[in-house]
Amino acid sequence: MAVTSSSLSSGDASLRDRAPHGTALTGAPESAFDSTFLDRGFVRERSLSRWMGWRLRLLVGAALLGCMGLFFLARWLGDPPHIDAAWRANAQGQLELAGSPDPQLKPHVGHALIGIVGGNVTVAVADVLALHRSSRWLISDNDRERHRAMHEQISSALSQQSVKLFFSDGAMVEMQLQRRGFTGLGGMFWLLSAFALVLYLVAMVVLLARPNGLNLLYAMMALCQTGNLIFIAVESTLELALPAPFPGLDMPLRTMFDLVTAAALVNVICLHPKRLPGAGWIALAAWAYVGAIASLMTQGMLSEVWWWTQGTCAAFIALVVALLTWSYHLEPHPFAIVLRRFSIVAVSTWVLLTIALGSAIRAPGVQHNIAAIGSMIWYVFLASLLLLVPFLSKSQQIMREFSLLAAISTVATSLDLLFVAVFSFGQFASLTLSLFLSLGVYAGARQWILNQLLGNSMLTTERMFEQLYRIAREVEAHPERTPSLLSQLLRELFEPMEVLIVDKASSNTKVVADGSAIILPVPELSGEPDDGRGDRSIVLRFAHRGRRLFTSEDARLADRIVEQLRRAVAFDKAVEQGRSEERARLAQDLHDDIGARLLTLMYKAHSPEMEEYVRHTLQDLKTLTRGLAAPNHRLSHAAAEWKADLTQRLTAAHVELGWNFSFDDDILLSVVQWSALTRVLRELVSNIISHAQARRVDIDFSLEKDRLDLTVLDDGIGRNPRAWSHGLGLGGVRKRVKQLGGEVEWRELSPHGIGCRVVIRELSARH
Repeated sequence: MAVTSSSLSSGDASLRDRAPHGTALTGAPESAFDSTFLDRGFVRERSLSRWMGWRLRLLVGAALLGCMGLFFLARWLGDPPHIDAAWRANAQGQLELAGSPDPQLKPHVGHALIGIVGGNVTVAVADVLALHRSSRWLISDNDRERHRAMHEQISSALSQQSVKLFFSDGAMVEMQLQRRGFTGLGGMFWLLSAFALVLYLVAMVVLLARPNGLNLLYAMMALCQTGNLIFIAVESTLELALPAPFPGLDMPLRTMFDLVTAAALVNVICLHPKRLPGAGWIALAAWAYVGAIASLMTQGMLSEVWWWTQGTCAAFIALVVALLTWSYHLEPHPFAIVLRRFSIVAVSTWVLLTIALGSAIRAPGVQHNIAAIGSMIWYVFLASLLLLVPFLSKSQQIMREFSLLAAISTVATSLDLLFVAVFSFGQFASLTLSLFLSLGVYAGARQWILNQLLGNSMLTTERMFEQLYRIAREVEAHPERTPSLLSQLLRELFEPMEVLIVDKASSNTKVVADGSAIILPVPELSGEPDDGRGDRSIVLRFAHRGRRLFTSEDARLADRIVEQLRRAVAFDKAVEQGRSEERARLAQDLHDDIGARLLTLMYKAHSPEMEEYVRHTLQDLKTLTRGLAAPNHRLSHAAAEWKADLTQRLTAAHVELGWNFSFDDDILLSVVQWSALTRVLRELVSNIISHAQARRVDIDFSLEKDRLDLTVLDDGIGRNPRAWSHGLGLGGVRKRVKQLGGEVEWRELSPHGIGCRVVIRELSARH
């Protein structure tokens, strides 16, 4: 931006996820992003070659022009002779000598200046109007005209090499004036001039980077405020008078700077971040009104110009707040709500400044201080906002702090006025108390204000880590679901209004579209060969449900989340590898030791029944050790082993088995899943053999859409399962089913028997 935004089209997205809470964009269901911006967002940073043509030449020319203009302005201001002295207003409203390094003036410190004679020019100094730096901030039209005339006369008198100063004690001092030079302009002049030059250069960069109507309006606002800063810088050099022609240009030019800035701002908000219905007519009305005010002012047909200017600017900024509210209602773009917050701060401080000046009309000294300090703070605040807007997604913290500083400064100035005008406090006591109260308000309300300005994350650290490790386990089991799982975590972290997974590669995480979107490359977490998933990216649009912009801090946070997810997956793999190695060792030990002893016992059996029993026990041991050693088990193979094992055991107990097995996906069972299901089936059948005295057992095992349903029915003598005591056997069944994320229940059958049902709704979610 500057003031333009770009977007992505959902046509480039392979997947779109709407944010929770039912949030969706108003209007068409398609994303408001433009596909051309999507292409720009995923390419590498543009090289500087685009700047090697006419843009670079124009930018260098504009920079040289600005630097030369500043140099010649400083040289022009430093050439005229000046009086090296400081002046102030006394209790009688007269211009009093406050101090001077000149030996001729030191004896007259504390006396009022009543007249100046230079050549053929004689000036009577009747009040402190000469100390007012800017006629723009004089309320009365008559005072403004007197201010202009007095400054022109004093400037003309001081242009002579020799002047005479007349003081209230009757003394006259004749002085030979010296050239001020660059060093005599003061640090404030150079600071404000440098600020103006930077704002001017940013305006040129924005305009040349993408010449269009919106950027032209931004450049217009920035250049107007550059002009205001230059005037303030020149006025900071004031000792007794502004050099010609500044006294005559100050009011008309600075008034036009403010009115044009206000109208351009209304025009911009009509078009960005969303073009509003009737935008052209609203902008035209704003420009027409400003044109009418300027025409009447130029022809001298408008009285109370200051009040018209202040009221117009306040009304226009209030209109901007209303338009941004409307824009956010039509499309919840975070740029709208962020600008609305700063616009509210701007109009509030502007209105407070206006009220403070209007209230101090009977206290010229206080009014002079408010006009000099308060107006400068406001213009620096506005210029800073304009300077930071092109970098909004990277500078929100600076903008927040500066807006708070401007607000607190305005509050302090207003309180200072209140204490002096209403309670008749002294200047020092009033200033001290107002600063103390303002800083107290700032310290007490700062965190709340910052939270209101840009919001805060709704995902707690505990919940984030819980989600992180849950997703890590799912990614390990299903690497193809990495984009959707990571999107889910980022959605809970940033609460975006829209999440898209696009088939485009991004080299790194980046904030795009002036902070309204962030692009995150989908990482390869499984450690398996890349099958194309690495060429995908996640796009989050409108953070905090459209209430704030993404920042570079958000990009770094997203990178840290991905890194933690990568470490969690690696940790889980290392743990699982350790478990696998330990299971393999146990299986080998069981096979070598217990298996060998069972084999010996089988050959030494004293009866055929004992030999057969040991043989089946040895077969069970082989099944167990094979299961422990294998990393995973195909469901169909595991079902065949379960059926064979249960058939053998039930046949030995003279119980008939009914077996029904169905599945829609022959999934791979992890060792944990295989072991838990094996022990659940064995324990249920063992319980029937031991206690039910059943003649038939029916087992139904089905897997459909990742939902496992296992039903075990018997026709035994069992009754009232709710009254059973759950020891190691049934307690172990409950524990293993819960381990898989399922539920188990027993019920009594009619006319007799017990039924047990196990339900695991998402078998693949637990491994």
